[in-house]
Amino acid sequence: MSDALKHECGIAMVRLLKPLEFYKQKYGTAFYGVNKMYLMMEKQHNRGQDGAGFASIKLDVAPGDRYISRVRSNQSQPIQDIFAQINARINSEMDANPAMKNDVALQKKTIPYIGELFLGHVRYGTFGGNSVEAVHPFLRTNNWMHRNLIIAGNFNMTNTTELFDNLVKLGMHPKEKADTITVMEKIGHFLDDAVNKLYKKAKKKGLSKVETSPYIVDNLNMAKVLKKSAKDWDGGYAMAGLLGHGDAFVLRDPAGIRPAFYYQDDEVVVVASERPVIQTVFNVPFDKVKEIDRGAALLIRKDGEIKMEQILEPLEQKSCSFERIYFSRGSDAEIYQERKELGRLLMPKVLEAINYDTENSVFSFIPNTAETSFYGMLDAAQNELNKQKNEAILKEAGGLTAERLHEIQSHKIRTEKIAIKDVKLRTFITDESSRDDLVAHVYDVTYGVVKPKDNLVIIDDSIVRGTTLKKSILRMLDRLNPAKIVVVSSAPQIRYPDCYGIDMARLEHLVAFNAAVELHKDRGTDSIIEEIYHKCKKQLALKDNDVINHVKELYDPFTDEEISDKIAEIITEESVKSEVKIIFQSVDDLHKACPKSLGDWYFTGNYPTNGGNRVVNRAYINFYEGNPERAY
Repeated sequence: MSDALKHECGIAMVRLLKPLEFYKQKYGTAFYGVNKMYLMMEKQHNRGQDGAGFASIKLDVAPGDRYISRVRSNQSQPIQDIFAQINARINSEMDANPAMKNDVALQKKTIPYIGELFLGHVRYGTFGGNSVEAVHPFLRTNNWMHRNLIIAGNFNMTNTTELFDNLVKLGMHPKEKADTITVMEKIGHFLDDAVNKLYKKAKKKGLSKVETSPYIVDNLNMAKVLKKSAKDWDGGYAMAGLLGHGDAFVLRDPAGIRPAFYYQDDEVVVVASERPVIQTVFNVPFDKVKEIDRGAALLIRKDGEIKMEQILEPLEQKSCSFERIYFSRGSDAEIYQERKELGRLLMPKVLEAINYDTENSVFSFIPNTAETSFYGMLDAAQNELNKQKNEAILKEAGGLTAERLHEIQSHKIRTEKIAIKDVKLRTFITDESSRDDLVAHVYDVTYGVVKPKDNLVIIDDSIVRGTTLKKSILRMLDRLNPAKIVVVSSAPQIRYPDCYGIDMARLEHLVAFNAAVELHKDRGTDSIIEEIYHKCKKQLALKDNDVINHVKELYDPFTDEEISDKIAEIITEESVKSEVKIIFQSVDDLHKACPKSLGDWYFTGNYPTNGGNRVVNRAYINFYEGNPERAY
């Protein structure tokens, strides 16, 4: 992606359903679960490289024995760091007591991190800082096993302030206003309430204090706790939690915005943010990996019972399309085909832009994540070339010589590796001119493959801010002296901020928004900019379900092509000699390519939750007032 975006996280959960001795006998190690967790987290490092965390729970331990372990890291390679710590601790314990090697019961009693229930998390720090304290899983501790709560998630709430205020009204004093803390404390509050009620019931039954704990474990209704906790949540989330005694859950938002997949057999239950992660790590076919239902929780009880239970009324399916375009692993069977289709559907616009001149056009992609869409575009380009060949042969059929036929048939689509990412910009460079110079050299370019009369067609995943295109990529491509540079985005124009986890919080950072503002100024209709501001201000006191997205009105007077052309103008510096054309995917074609992921609020402003409309209006108010704060 030409503009680096950050995305809120990935989760991994493993619940072993057999005694640890089973895994020792079948797989040669009682650390089977730890090993699988490492693989699942490493296979999701694309979802978060700012931090990683791991937690484990041992089942049925004696009082006084440690049963919860947790390790977190915000080092430069956090996954490797936490598992280096885990392995070092395991090895030191084994070296100190060689007799433990074949004694699984002693391993479980003595060594941290070995257990039956595991939760992992990889994080991109989009908000809330990047200290280790901001890294999941979060832990809420208590001397009662069933009141210990471990939470990790891929989520963002639009109404964190409201959730925080509700906790204060309950008499709590949350240590932070962050949505992770408010969510955990909300679940913790109703968990405590449920435990208290069960304790009173146990006492009425005449059970001793010691007997109440197993009674609570057997009768705790985690679905009911989640229904009360999540009632007021507004956001996109895949929330995973462990209780100290061994219950576990993964709850997905009602619109299915954030992804969550699971697999179960008689040995394990596993959950991950990515389907191919589970397929690869556990060697299972595509159709065995299921999605957690919208608004439902996958519930895993201590006794091994597994069920899916509806927690919140499901909304219309609005799975995030950006997951499919960019963030999710392209090795997923469906995602691979969808990305190819995104490229294929763009080809008619590309052909029009190059005047169907495939002979004098070079095709490439930036960055590597756009490669799959590039293949789809090539498929369509090859179809067009075959059509051109057939037409030429039929046209010249009467006087066609062998040499001319060979000439026609030898025409190929020209593809080249044009751009190579050479270095990663170090963000400690704060001087603006120094940063610009460094950004301009992030990519190296392949010389000698583009002729002065060529069209150079480059496909990208998306164009968000346009900064890297302007400061680096277009300058770099212009060095090749093509007649025309056509930059193709497999995503539509990103016009609206995201509030469900992807780091696009401010409207003024979106080049499509800036293009619309500039078009109004060019045409003398810039009074609408202030009119929209006042409409947004008037809605501040309304309830979320009464709020309308007035920011849509900014784009209404313009066609997609007009905004695209203005974007091209904005990002093309005077030093660039080549003609520059920008092509975006249409929203209709996005839906054709990704029919199961219709969450398109980035492009249309149609937010799947009521909180989204409040956030976009607040973002507009912040833009107009010059306020750099986030809108949620």
